[in-house]
Amino acid sequence: MASTSALSDPKEYQKIFHWAETQKDGTIPSFNTRRNDPYQYQAGFGNSFVSEAVPGTIPQGQNSPRNVRFGLYAEQITATAFVAPRHCNKKAWLYRARPAVAHQGFTDLPDNKDTESNFLPMNPRVRVSPTQLAWHPFEIPTGEETDFVSGLKTVAGSGDPTLREGLATHVYTANTSMKKKAFVNSDGEFLIIPQQGALDIQTEFGPLFVQPGEIVVIQRGIRFRVELPDGPSRGYILEVWGSYFELPELGPLGANGLANARDFLTPHAKYEISQEPWEIIYKLGGKFFRSTQNHSPFDVVAWHGNYVPYKYDLTKFVNVGSISVDHIDPSIFCVLTAKSRDLTAPLADFLIFSPRWDVASHTYRPPYYHRNAASELMGLIYGEYGGRSDAFNPGSISFECGMVPHGVAYEQFKAATENPPPVMQISPASIAFMFESSRPFTITDYAWNSEKRHEHEPKMWDNLVDNFSKHAKEIEEILAKKAQGLRV
Repeated sequence: MASTSALSDPKEYQKIFHWAETQKDGTIPSFNTRRNDPYQYQAGFGNSFVSEAVPGTIPQGQNSPRNVRFGLYAEQITATAFVAPRHCNKKAWLYRARPAVAHQGFTDLPDNKDTESNFLPMNPRVRVSPTQLAWHPFEIPTGEETDFVSGLKTVAGSGDPTLREGLATHVYTANTSMKKKAFVNSDGEFLIIPQQGALDIQTEFGPLFVQPGEIVVIQRGIRFRVELPDGPSRGYILEVWGSYFELPELGPLGANGLANARDFLTPHAKYEISQEPWEIIYKLGGKFFRSTQNHSPFDVVAWHGNYVPYKYDLTKFVNVGSISVDHIDPSIFCVLTAKSRDLTAPLADFLIFSPRWDVASHTYRPPYYHRNAASELMGLIYGEYGGRSDAFNPGSISFECGMVPHGVAYEQFKAATENPPPVMQISPASIAFMFESSRPFTITDYAWNSEKRHEHEPKMWDNLVDNFSKHAKEIEEILAKKAQGLRV
């Protein structure tokens, strides 16, 4: 477990408007990680990276020589079809003390009754519902030891990983670090969002330290271990199947904005050599399997490639928006996207709502009443978020399925329409996020039957009065003039 220098104020980075504040207007040397992050990283998104814990390890001019230096084994992870076009071909070469194939076979593990992978409506363990649902924060277990893997709980999703098509949304609640245990998700990519407590994640490519306000993406098939340097931890996960996360196109924005590629950080190689029993947990088709081996899975001395886990600090997101009137569609808040087979609609978008300026004039500024094609599952990392219609606390979840109408309560509508709002900063010290998908979600039994589930109270819209009818006389006069051919 990494040793970290504690922050004098644990919420130091939650209070800033943007990462730019940490740079002190150029009066200090710039830095790209939080002060209590113990690791160094490489910068960039989708690059072909190179990292050596021991200089001079990686063979040059070839990938798999007859003999690798120090007697290491060359091992390739090929994550896309061999004939995939160059721009989307994902792979990495690892040079390690023992290859991953050195293990003692697989055994089945009991099903985790709180996880789900098949979201087809024919599955009796999932439900279809148009109701606007919400969940209070799920409790972190006390007493019995629960690590990242055993603390996984599935909320909703679509599709099935064996079809390589779909996605799942999870929460994790953990009170202990993984001990001589690693996890491999053979189904898809994990986008992990810690909400309480930092995660010290050891991967085959090196370590990543991820705090609330940051995210990490660990790709399909990569082994990792999660330790809890701050104690009990809770967070959210978006898992995608048959696709992978990438940066959204910028279109008319040009070359810069939203999440900039150089702000994504990947690990440096850091190997661990140990001759002792290890347990590897595999998730495949939503089932869990166990493999054992007598050496650490994190014995990679050097690696190169573009199939690498990465993290991103959400305070670096460059918000854009309207500087005249009206709202821009929420796609302007997209950090990462995963494509679907429908070129016009993503499988999943990861959006954030963080501190920003709201300046539109002559404009109704709260989220307008709307119905749209997307399924929307929201969470709150820290702070407050005014776009929800009822109690929404850090760790909570809010869900609306496609084409179900939603919007703010009458009191918020009334306040926003009666007085011109000032130019102002909104969402101070707050980051909310949304998992948005073109796919309809079904809800798991775990989430449906949870005591944390509640519904958005429909009565909050009872006061949405019919103002139109108050103008009946005026409207009758206008229509009468129109009938007479008079100018109105």
